[in-house]
Amino acid sequence: MRNAFLILSGALTIAPSFVFAQSDYPNRPIRLIVAFAPGSPTDLVARVVGQNLGDAWGKAVVVENRPGAGGIIASQTAKRSNPDGYTILVTSTSIAINVSLHTDPGYKMSDFAAIAQGPVTPNLITVHPSVKATTLQELIALAKTTPMSYASSGAGTAPNLNMEQLFTVRSKVNITHVPMGPPQAVSAVTGNQVPIAATAMATAVPTVKAGRIRAIAVTSLARSTILPDVATVAESGFPGFSDRTWFSFFAPAGTPPAIVNKLNAEINRILQSPESRSRLDTLSLEFVPRTPAEFTTALKAEVVSYAKMVKDAGLKAD
Repeated sequence: MRNAFLILSGALTIAPSFVFAQSDYPNRPIRLIVAFAPGSPTDLVARVVGQNLGDAWGKAVVVENRPGAGGIIASQTAKRSNPDGYTILVTSTSIAINVSLHTDPGYKMSDFAAIAQGPVTPNLITVHPSVKATTLQELIALAKTTPMSYASSGAGTAPNLNMEQLFTVRSKVNITHVPMGPPQAVSAVTGNQVPIAATAMATAVPTVKAGRIRAIAVTSLARSTILPDVATVAESGFPGFSDRTWFSFFAPAGTPPAIVNKLNAEINRILQSPESRSRLDTLSLEFVPRTPAEFTTALKAEVVSYAKMVKDAGLKAD
C-alpha cells in the first residue's frame, strides 16, 4: 500500500512539470538534423524553416548536416534523440524507401512521429552537353549500345528508383549507378565525370538554366513551369509515369502530440509565407500544407508503393 502511495505521489509530482514543459516549449535551442549535404534541396528547406522558426520563437535553431548512406545516418541519429521536440529530422523521400531497400537500415518508420510534409519537387534527368541525346528515348537507345553510368542523389533516393524503373525494369537496359549527394551528382555531370544525373529538380535547375547541363525529362505528370520546354517522362514513352521527391520534418517517436502540432502549425505557416514562396518557387519546390495525421496516412501508402518499386527493380543495398 505504501509503495502504491509513493508511486502515485511521484506521478503527481512529475505530471505538472511534464505538462509545463510542453506548454513552455520551446525554452531552449532546437536542433535540425539534415539528412543531406549543404547545398541540397533538403538543406535549403531546413535553413528556410530554421531561420524563420528561430525568428518567430526567439530561440536558436541549429542546422546540423549529417549526410551519408542515402539519409540513413541522420535518421539513426534522430531516432536516438530525446522525444522532447528539441531534435527534428529533416529528410527526403529516402526515409520511406530505405526501409525496403535495406534489410535493416537501423530504424523503422514507427521510430518517428511525422511532423510536417514540406515542399515537393519533380525529379529531373540531365546529361552533359556532349551526350548525343536530346530525349529520353534517345538516351535509352544510346545506353543500349554504349555502356553508360548515371549519378544520383544517393542510393535509396527517389531519383535512383526512377532511373532503375525506366532503364533496368521497363527498358531492360543495364546502366551503372554512381550514388552521390544531390549537389555532387550535378557537379559530376557538369564536369563530365559521368554522362547522366538523376536528382530532384530543385538541385539541377540553376545549372540547367546556365546551359552547363541539358535537361532530358522531368518526372511530373505535367511539364514544369520552370522548365516548360522539357518533356515529361510520361510524354517520353512511359504513359502515366509520375514521381517526385519531398522534403519533410520528423521527430523521434514519443514526442508529445501538443509539440508535434505546434511545430506543424509553425512550419506550415513559414512555408506558406510570401518570402518562403518566392524563394522556393524559383527551384520548382511546391508546398501544400498537411496535418500530422494527413502526412502519416500518406506516408504509409508511400512506403508500400516504394517497396513495390524496390522489389520490381530487384534492388538491395546489403
